[in-house]
Amino acid sequence: MKKLKIALIGYGKMGKAIEEIALQRGHTIVLKIDINTMDQFTKENLVQCDVAIEFTSPHSAVENIITCLRAGIAIISGSTGWLDRWEEVKTVCGQQQGALLYASNYSVGVNIFFEVNKRLAQLMNQHPDYEVSMTEIHHTEKKDAPSGTAITLAEQILENIGRKKQWVNQQSLSPGNLSIISERIDPAPGTHIVKYSSPIDDIEITHTAHSRKGFATGAVLAAEFLQGKKGIFSMKDVLGF
Repeated sequence: MKKLKIALIGYGKMGKAIEEIALQRGHTIVLKIDINTMDQFTKENLVQCDVAIEFTSPHSAVENIITCLRAGIAIISGSTGWLDRWEEVKTVCGQQQGALLYASNYSVGVNIFFEVNKRLAQLMNQHPDYEVSMTEIHHTEKKDAPSGTAITLAEQILENIGRKKQWVNQQSLSPGNLSIISERIDPAPGTHIVKYSSPIDDIEITHTAHSRKGFATGAVLAAEFLQGKKGIFSMKDVLGF
């Protein structure tokens, strides 16, 4: 495995967790960008790196991704809340013949959870007596609600359960709505619950993160996977699903 020179775009708690895992796996952190070091976020510095790993905010993610693509550097993005501009980013990636890997969640466990969620939704499509709802719990610094992971789970349910037409970020009694309840409680790294309730019984699947280590490990695995590739990828590619 090639040892990578990594740029960290966003050096908060997640960036520091990624740094720890990357160093353990023999990689080098060449550049650390946060609100205090934006003057270093230049093409001249980026081209010294093999890959950038970007975990910032919905408001800055797109500009960060495009800056890296235009510098010719492969980029891993874990920021959520910006997918309304996905086509713009996709176009720039194609124009630059770049490499982008985006996931709403980089945890290996969560990506397995995604596959379980899809299969369960397929099974429950035939059982209208079960009402489905979701809950997601994160720390109070989480800037978007619902979480990107919750949106991924919700979209999988909408794709597989015909009676559900849209998700809403509130409790709803409308039969076509999928309710997502967002709770912000410290120090929760992240819990996602999908629940099917009927008058007879309940079926519930839950993923609970105990730390940021799982997300960080997945992001570094994604960076290793992206080397030498062109195009747009996801964690399904990394994990071979």
